[in-house]
Amino acid sequence: MKTIRNLLLLTVIYFFAINAYAKAPIFPDKLPDPKPHRIIRTCCSFGTEMQLFAIPGIKLTETTSLDKIGPHHYLGDASEENGIIYSRRGGFIDMAHLRDQSDWTAYLYTQILEHKKKGSLSIILGREGGEKTLNVSIPTNLNNQDLINLAGKIAYDLSVWHEIATWFGASSIPFVPERYSSFSIEDPYSNLLGATIGIQALQSELPYEQAVTQIINKYLKDLDAVSNEAETYLAMEAVRDVWWTRDKKLPSSKVLLQRQLQVYPCLKPWLVPGWSTANQTPLELSVPELASNGQDLNQFYQLEFKLNYKFPFHKMFPERKERNITQNDFNRMIAQVANELTRKENRSLDRKDKIKYSAAN
Repeated sequence: MKTIRNLLLLTVIYFFAINAYAKAPIFPDKLPDPKPHRIIRTCCSFGTEMQLFAIPGIKLTETTSLDKIGPHHYLGDASEENGIIYSRRGGFIDMAHLRDQSDWTAYLYTQILEHKKKGSLSIILGREGGEKTLNVSIPTNLNNQDLINLAGKIAYDLSVWHEIATWFGASSIPFVPERYSSFSIEDPYSNLLGATIGIQALQSELPYEQAVTQIINKYLKDLDAVSNEAETYLAMEAVRDVWWTRDKKLPSSKVLLQRQLQVYPCLKPWLVPGWSTANQTPLELSVPELASNGQDLNQFYQLEFKLNYKFPFHKMFPERKERNITQNDFNRMIAQVANELTRKENRSLDRKDKIKYSAAN
C-alpha cells in the first residue's frame, strides 16, 4: 500500500512543478490544472510494529525524529523524511499531514490572488466521497492578511472533509478502506498546525519553502518535540491498548480505540500522561474564523460536495432530496460519526457482559 502511494507521490511531483524562489508558490502557465491532489504525501498509521492484513512478515512503525526531518518541498520530496513525532506540548504530530495542509494553504492563496481582480474563484477539486467544488467570493474590503487566513481556513476545512469522507468509505486506493485512520488522534491537530504554518510562511519575506522549513523547526522546538525515534516509540507504547491496539491488523478500523472528533473551533492536543515536564502547558490552536473587519470568513466561500451512495445521507439529512452538502454541514456529519462510534462501543460492552455472565454461570 505504501509503495503504491509513493508511486502516486512521484507522479504528483513530476506533473506539478513550482517556482522555488517565489514568496508563494507560482505555477507555470502551461499546466492547465496545477492543483495538488487531496493527499500529497504518504500518511502514517498510528501505532508501532503494526501488521498488515494478508501481508505477513511486514510490521510498520512510521515515526521520524528531529535529526531526520529534512527541508520542506512544495508537493513533497523523499528527503523530507516524514513520519510521526511526539511532542510534549503538541502530542503526536504527523509531518505528512502538517506539510500537506501548509501546501494547500499556499496553493489556495495563490489562486485567490490570481482571481482577486475578478472578484470570484471557482475550482473543481476532483472526487473524494463525491465530487468536490470550491466557490470563493473575494470582496475588495479584505486585506492581504485576510486572504491568507481565508486560504488557511479553506485548507483546514478540506482536511476535515478528508477525515469525514474516509470514515464513510472514501479511499485513495481502490478497495483499500481508510476508516482505520479517520479522525486519528494526531490528524486534526497536525492538519491545523500545518495550515497555521502555511499562513505564517505566506506572511514571511522568505521564499515559501525556506519559510516553511524554518517555521516547522521553530514549532517543533516550541512544542518540545522528543529528540529521537525511540522516544516517540515509547510514547506510543505508553498508550497502547488505550488509544490504539496491536491486536488488529491494518487496515482494520478496530486498530484505533480513540478518535479525535473535536475539530472546531479550536484544538487541544492529546498528551501522553506523565510525559510533560513541570509547568508545561499544551499549545492550543484556533481555526481562523474572522476577517480583520470582524466578518465571518465562512461567508466568503462554499465547499460543495455531491455525496456518493456510501453516505447514509437520508439518515443525516432527512429533510433534503439532493445529495449536496457544504462545510456548514460538517458538524452534523461528525455527530453521525460519534453516534456510530457510540453504538459500536455499546455493542462491544454488551458482548463483554455476556461473556462474563456465561463464565460466571
